[in-house]
Amino acid sequence: MPRKLAAAVLTFSVAACTSIGPGTVPHDRIDYASAIGNSWKEQTLLNIVKLRYADMPIFLEVAQVIAGYQLQSALTGSFAAGNVTAGLVGPFTAAGTATAAGTYTDRPTVIYSPLTGVDFLKRLMTPIPPSSVLFMLQSGYSADRIMPIMLDSINGLNNESNRLRRPADPKFTRLVELMREGQLAGAIQIRIERPKDSAESSVLIFGPSKDPQLAERGRELKSILGIKPDLQELKVNYGGYSGRNDEIDMMTRSMLQIMLEFAAIVQVPEADVVQGKAGPGLVDTQAGALSGPPLRVLVTDTPPQDAHVAVQYDRRWFWIADTDIQSKNTFAIIMLLFSIADTGVKGSAPVVTIPANQ
Repeated sequence: MPRKLAAAVLTFSVAACTSIGPGTVPHDRIDYASAIGNSWKEQTLLNIVKLRYADMPIFLEVAQVIAGYQLQSALTGSFAAGNVTAGLVGPFTAAGTATAAGTYTDRPTVIYSPLTGVDFLKRLMTPIPPSSVLFMLQSGYSADRIMPIMLDSINGLNNESNRLRRPADPKFTRLVELMREGQLAGAIQIRIERPKDSAESSVLIFGPSKDPQLAERGRELKSILGIKPDLQELKVNYGGYSGRNDEIDMMTRSMLQIMLEFAAIVQVPEADVVQGKAGPGLVDTQAGALSGPPLRVLVTDTPPQDAHVAVQYDRRWFWIADTDIQSKNTFAIIMLLFSIADTGVKGSAPVVTIPANQ
């Protein structure tokens, strides 16, 4: 009996000292990433819907996630041996008891940070730099999806606007087609220059081509932009069209503008527009965007089935169907652009100390 009791005490003590942290990483990392990702999608869609209803977008970011684990154990025991009981001499007797108890606590700490002040200004209201547009193109994202989302105009050629119900300049549409063809042929390259004593600049390079058809398209592209046909490298600037024939001037959109553009094509009940609850734009009985990247946000009164992302606002459900691959692609680009637009000087997150108890 004494040996068994000692073995039990040793086994429990060893188990109590074993680290529990590493074993939680495989599932915790995936679970937290999925939860944060899903809430991020819902927050983005909700803010797009709120803009349609002239409501203020609110962003609450997850600044830190600290997983805290606590393992507490207790072991009590007693042991008695002898041959005397109540004044009588009897046979030798031994008795013992042991009690073990343990508690395991998973107490995560999630720190939220509202997007306000300088961060709000930088991330939502500052236009996306032209270099980001070029990086997206260089990364392989299709020009016919990226340019209509990120650009308001290029060299004076207006993009379409769902919010203003303004169709795109036909030359802008043709320019996007030519850029896409140049992407596929590898005839367009991007270089970002960072001189020591000046600001960063973007350069768009039109490579020489032995293909007569491709060369002709390159000349057409330059003609649409109003630049010299013999130029091979063009600096890309932000701002309105200067009229110069040796540069490209992009008026890019801010994330707030991009959200407003897609808010205009969120389906809402026609009664909400008539009553002044929602701004003018697409209603649930009309078609989608003019001709740009599709984002079909549906509206129902009951929780939707098979939704890629769904949020509830004003007792209605707004959602993107999981079977709508085109809308899912567009929404994924919007999510990616939020990361690209993260140019603000972010404040320091609170420092939290979690004691390690075992």
